[in-house]
Parts: sequence; C-alpha cells; structure tokens
Amino acid sequence: MLKVRKAVFPAAGLGTRFLPATKAMPKEMLPLVDKPIIQYGVEEALAAGCDQIVIVTGRGKTAIEDHFDVSYELEKMLEEKGKTELLAIVHHISDMIHVAYVRQKEALGLGHAVLMARELVGNEPFAVLLADDVIDAAIPCLKQMIDVYEATQCSVIATQVVEGPAISAYGVLDAKPVEGKFHGRLFEVSNMVEKPRMEDAPSNLAIIGRYVLTPRIFEALERTPLGAGGELQLTDAIRLLLQHEKVYGYCFEGKRHDTGDKAGFLKATVEFALKRPDLGEDLRIWLKGLKL
Repeated sequence: MLKVRKAVFPAAGLGTRFLPATKAMPKEMLPLVDKPIIQYGVEEALAAGCDQIVIVTGRGKTAIEDHFDVSYELEKMLEEKGKTELLAIVHHISDMIHVAYVRQKEALGLGHAVLMARELVGNEPFAVLLADDVIDAAIPCLKQMIDVYEATQCSVIATQVVEGPAISAYGVLDAKPVEGKFHGRLFEVSNMVEKPRMEDAPSNLAIIGRYVLTPRIFEALERTPLGAGGELQLTDAIRLLLQHEKVYGYCFEGKRHDTGDKAGFLKATVEFALKRPDLGEDLRIWLKGLKL
C-alpha cells in the first residue's frame, strides 16, 4: 500500500482581500502572531507523515521560497550574538522538510494548480492543503484524513458542519453517513454543489481546504472542462473521479480558522496568541480591560 508522503500547497493566488499588505508580500506569508500562515500548514503536513512538500507558486512569491531556504547571513549574525534560541527557530524552518516549487504562470483555478504538481507528485496518493484554512487540532487534521485514506484507499475531502445562510459560501457535499466507522464522522460522497443557495444545499457539510487524493485525479483534471471564471475547478474534477472510484468526506476534529478572511485572520491571531505562554496572560488582561 502506497503511503501519503507528498503534500501540495497551491500558493499562486493574488490575495486581493488583504491589499495593500499583499501588494508586495504573498498572503501566505502574513504572520499569525510570529509565524507565516503557510508554515502552520507545512508543520501539519510534517506531523501527518508527509516528508515532501510541493508549493505551487506564481509571480511575486519568492518570499515563500526564501522563508523555507537557508539564510546564511541571518544564521551567522545570530550565532555571533549568541542568540541560540532564535538560531534554533531559524534552523528548524530550513531543516524542516524537503520543499520543491513549481510555477503556475497564470492563476487558472485550484484544479489547475493541482495539475501543475503532477510531475512532482507522480503516480501516488497525495495531500492538498489550502494555507488559508489553519486548523487547530490535537491530532493534526491531515493525519486524521490520512488514517481514513489508509482504511478506505479512496480520496478524502475534509468537511465541517456549517448551519444557515453561511453554507452558500462553500462547496457542499451531497453525502450519506457511513455507519459504524470513524465515530460517525465519515460520509460517502455522491455529488458536490459549489456555493448553493441555502435552500438548495444538499447538506450542511461544507468542503474545507484539505484533501487526500488518489493519482487518478490528474486524469480527471485533464478531462475537466473549464468552469466558473474560465478556471479549472478541483470540485468539478472530483465529480468526474466519482464515476470511477469512491470519495469520502471526513468531518475532522479540531477548530478551523479562515485566515483568508480579514475578521477570521484577526480572530485566529487573538486565539493563537492567547495560547502562548509568553503572550497569553498579558493579552488576556489587556482584553478584559477593553471597554467593548
């Protein structure tokens, strides 16, 4: 049985919601407290057993490559000044994992970004993580999903329950629960609907930015016609994949933060800072003193 060893991070988007901050800096490099958003996802992939990272970048994204590379000048300066703790943090980033990059010359959708990684992934199962979705979980979300993949040998989509009108902002699963497996968190997918009206949604199971996919998805992507906005949609390709093999939705345990949204980003920053032993107590006192 092939293990899931490779994780693909599509990171070629323009990040227009965070302008002007993202005019010259990739949105994936915006810091949650003191760590870039994308590093949370890379650490999750590493903790889930993936030892090869593929980042799909675009123009103006060299800061991502620099972040995961060795920084000789910085390391030498920290060493000379005896700042061993900071040096260890910097070393941890560059030593963390093997990272490969592929350029997506035009932002033609999530499906196209995944297809760009085909040669680096090869003929084996792999994960796709959208860095905007930062998931705080005791067992990493991707590890939970890989456990499902290993039990089913089928593609797995992360999902969470979203009630009310908010469901129309998501892709939504048409799925039925699989009895007696994974504590009621596993669903067999029959279809997916992209951003339906609340009354038309087939369920309250929203698609979240984590996927474990079989290599057959690449054939499906090649056969998928361009969808909304002239983009190649991953959802459309998974719908084609369903004609040949089963796909499961997994309702993960953990809290998801949508850091691609300004309010979500601010909430995540506060929550992550409150958990920090070096910051939490001061921040908690300050927050309690605010006249809201």
